[in-house]
Amino acid sequence: MAQEPILTARGLVKRYGRVTALDHADFDLYPGEILAVIGDNGAGKSSLIKAISGAVRPDEGEIRLEGQAVHFRSPIDARKAGIETVYQNLALSPALSIADNMFLGREIRKPGFMGQYLRKLDHKAMEKTARAKLTELGLMTIQNINQAVETLSGGQRQGVAVARAAAFGSKVVIMDEPTAALGVKESRRVLELILDVRSRGLPIVLISHNMPHVFEVADRIHIHRLGRRLTVINPKEYTMSDAVAFMTGAKAAPTEPVAA
Repeated sequence: MAQEPILTARGLVKRYGRVTALDHADFDLYPGEILAVIGDNGAGKSSLIKAISGAVRPDEGEIRLEGQAVHFRSPIDARKAGIETVYQNLALSPALSIADNMFLGREIRKPGFMGQYLRKLDHKAMEKTARAKLTELGLMTIQNINQAVETLSGGQRQGVAVARAAAFGSKVVIMDEPTAALGVKESRRVLELILDVRSRGLPIVLISHNMPHVFEVADRIHIHRLGRRLTVINPKEYTMSDAVAFMTGAKAAPTEPVAA
């Protein structure tokens, strides 16, 4: 029996004035897979990701999570539904500690009167959970959970952002250009983290311009062109040159999107 997608979009339309960013776009993410989303600049892939992560509301179309129609009014709604996003700019607060960043916007309060009425935070519980999550993903190079994020390297910061997404994303993790600002060694560690997260059963949407990275880790590649899904290919069956040719329109794309 064919697997059902965990996250789907059908006929998404998003217009900004006279510009149509999404033109009846479709999308399918299957359980436990890494789906790469690639496309030329202006192809509409950012608008697609923003729509499924709650950052923009589509003008038309439907998004379904586990078969249920969802209407996200904000990224907070998407997070509550179990969709976590790691943004290109990391969205971390440099002056705050690693533990505080992990729990930003979802702090644990102390039990009883202190937490309920005085709004006291349970720092010990947050530190313990943050340390456990970082250890789970093999990020033990970070010794002090209370050090400020601004003292970390780019790769370590990305690690914290990925660990946060893996800790709270119960259904889907979206990663927007996670290796864009990193060196070779740090990029390698982030790719390993992505594979680690997938091995825990979490499906991942990976948006990336880095073709070698895409072809290394993706199970399927969604190619976005002119505001819609052009096709989905299996990276084992096509080359990077093929993918670029489909993306730019230099070569006709296969019409049948490959299922998971």
